[in-house]
Amino acid sequence: MHSSMNNNFFDHEVDVLVVGSGNGGLTTALCSKIMGADSVLVIEKAKQIGGTSAMSGGGIWIPCSRYSKALNVDDSLEQAKTYLKATIPSNVFRENMVDAYLENGPKMLDFLHNHTLVRYLSLEHYPDYYSNLPGARNGHRSLEPEPILGSELGSDFNHIQESALIVYKRFMLTQVEGQVITGGLKGRFKALAKLIFKYYTDFPWRLKHRITRRLTCGMAGISRLYLSLQAQQVPIWRETALQELITEKIDGKERVIGVIVNRDGEIMRIKARQAVMLAAGGFEQNQSMREQYLPAPTNKAWSAGIKTNTGDAIVAGQTIGAQTAQMDGAWWCSTVTVPGRKYPFLSIVTKSMPGTFVVNQTGKRYGNESQNYMSWSMGLFDQHSDKNNCVPSYMIFDTKFKNKYSAFPLTGPDWLLPKAYFNSGLITKANSIEKLAEKANINVSNLTYTVEQFNRFAVTGKDLDFQRGDAAYDQYYGDPEVTPNPCLAALDKAPFYAMRTDAGDFGTHGGLLTNANAQVLDQDHQVIEGLYATGNCSAAVLPTYPGPGATLGPAMTFGYQAAKHITGFIEQKL
Repeated sequence: MHSSMNNNFFDHEVDVLVVGSGNGGLTTALCSKIMGADSVLVIEKAKQIGGTSAMSGGGIWIPCSRYSKALNVDDSLEQAKTYLKATIPSNVFRENMVDAYLENGPKMLDFLHNHTLVRYLSLEHYPDYYSNLPGARNGHRSLEPEPILGSELGSDFNHIQESALIVYKRFMLTQVEGQVITGGLKGRFKALAKLIFKYYTDFPWRLKHRITRRLTCGMAGISRLYLSLQAQQVPIWRETALQELITEKIDGKERVIGVIVNRDGEIMRIKARQAVMLAAGGFEQNQSMREQYLPAPTNKAWSAGIKTNTGDAIVAGQTIGAQTAQMDGAWWCSTVTVPGRKYPFLSIVTKSMPGTFVVNQTGKRYGNESQNYMSWSMGLFDQHSDKNNCVPSYMIFDTKFKNKYSAFPLTGPDWLLPKAYFNSGLITKANSIEKLAEKANINVSNLTYTVEQFNRFAVTGKDLDFQRGDAAYDQYYGDPEVTPNPCLAALDKAPFYAMRTDAGDFGTHGGLLTNANAQVLDQDHQVIEGLYATGNCSAAVLPTYPGPGATLGPAMTFGYQAAKHITGFIEQKL
């Protein structure tokens, strides 16, 4: 129950209180302070800062940014909107929110560039995810954080959530390096050797830390925001969990005036004189909420979202009458659940490479494995049924594929791999396709036919079933050395493998309904004064995931929008 009693008593007071320390929350806090809020406080439920943002690739999808303009890229907000209209179904396309996002995303980046340490690099060759649709571009709409040295964080380095994208538990890659090294492309050995050399010769850092000094991806993005907040003297209280919102009736209308939190086991009341921003992620780690809202089958063990994302902010908002939307959606992505690993591995690159395909338990393919992971997973749910069981599915490949590409977690000789990989059903191995199907309990005749059909497609270069490799996005994780189609190669070298994949995600995207200022709306579409939301605890503006970074881009942009509205900041003063 939300609290509206004893509102004169508070343990702590600030102007702006931000719940959550991902990209959206930290951007809100940073912009609010620079724009004139006297006191800003960030609270974070976990022991470390950054949430799923830090674990992620860290990319942001912002068309027409200062970074692409500096490179004279041919693009326009009109083209971007045309693309989004073609990408997002009309029943969830909110034009006012899309317009606000497209217009203010570049302004948000300009503001951060001019006032903080936040820096991004434009990705020249990373295409929009639906690259065949009107208005799509094959690069320069997605940006990745500029790498930063972990040593700049000093003793706070260990307070940043570690990335999930660390190779061999040591090396951090940029998006560009990741495409080359994990995709098995030309120049991969030289690139990896360079990283290894830098790591092992950096003795002062290596003696104290397991991972490289150079931080990339989401960890770099969060580190840059964190250092900028330090410069503005904005505190972050870690291990401080939101319990409920405090409201007060002012002029006949309920207004959020603060929160009740649990800080290190102590219950505290914090007053927020101007605003509370909810930026605490989705509900992917709350099994009961998953079962209530998401399509079946669903399991929090398949999610790569951070363990502390249990929907606290969404529930707090619902309790005071906030409206929610798109609660049946998530940022879907097939995952590989590896024994002994805290989080499942995202199956993005591996299943896109030539020489592998995915089947359900009937032994049949059910989609284009090289398409973007959101579309792939939506297709999985569309086709899944008791008679056509797609959960789990199996990625099929041969020894040739395993030796050339990064078939994580199958790195190195099989005899060196943990037996649990094979005993748990994660990996099945056999000297023939027929034996593989029998051992994995996949329909034998269907899988045999699928391999034969796929091998024919590899020869002709045309996937007649699912058109794999026809779109520009398909080829991003293809191998240009494979012809005639960089996404298709035959499976013909024993032994053969089947790797179990689950219907996973890296966060839910339904949540509190907001307006263009990121203000939370009630059941009558009226503003709940004093309450804002951004990121995965708010209903997604780009729910079909139109391009790399379509989660963090809006999270930051609407954090910026909220800060302007809270402080009354006028952009012309930039």
